[in-house]
Amino acid sequence: MSVWGKLAGAAAGLAVGGPLGALVGAVAGHFAVDRSLRDDEVIFTVALIGLSAKMAKADGVVDASEIRAFEEILQVPDAEKKNVSRIYAIAQKDVAGFEAYASQVADIYKDKPGVLEDVLDALYHIAKADNEIHPKELEFIGRVGEIFGFSELERNRIKAGHLGPDKEDPFLILGVTADISDDGLKKAYRRLVRENHPDMLVSRGVPEEFIHLAEEKLKVINAAYERITKDRKL
Repeated sequence: MSVWGKLAGAAAGLAVGGPLGALVGAVAGHFAVDRSLRDDEVIFTVALIGLSAKMAKADGVVDASEIRAFEEILQVPDAEKKNVSRIYAIAQKDVAGFEAYASQVADIYKDKPGVLEDVLDALYHIAKADNEIHPKELEFIGRVGEIFGFSELERNRIKAGHLGPDKEDPFLILGVTADISDDGLKKAYRRLVRENHPDMLVSRGVPEEFIHLAEEKLKVINAAYERITKDRKL
């Protein structure tokens, strides 16, 4: 069974306050009962529903295509789309601002920066579903990243990884400067590959349905590294 089919039973036994707590309660009331999900998988999924729903309002226009993009990218099965849409709508109507959601997620994962980056990666994938990221969406994700505690350099690296080496400095995608040594470049590249390996994401509590997003990120990282090594004739 997918994460979506398991969500309610796990959420029913999870005590979470704040704005995410309201979504957890809504999840428990709409999805089929199955308690096999880990708590971190539930929180990650609910947090992403909440933040992506808030992001859909960032440009001032809520479009049905945005929920469809969410469902497609995050592999929501047909049987669960109605339930996901309900939770998505609850998050959009919630009076709590996105900063409240982001702050709670940052607090929950304060010792797991890798998970916080996974959330930002997922938001970028959703934002670029129509092949164009709205400036307001970039501003939204940038602010979420700031609340998560990422430095400006780190936020730019994460953003560059989604715009691709053709549009961004490949060194920025790897989080290094152009004067880095060949050995330092290789170490930075290997670290990013290791941190974004599917097995690493699973160990961080990211549901399997989200793993394909990491695979896309690895392609960009590899392309940036190959471009630099080609230019350096390594």
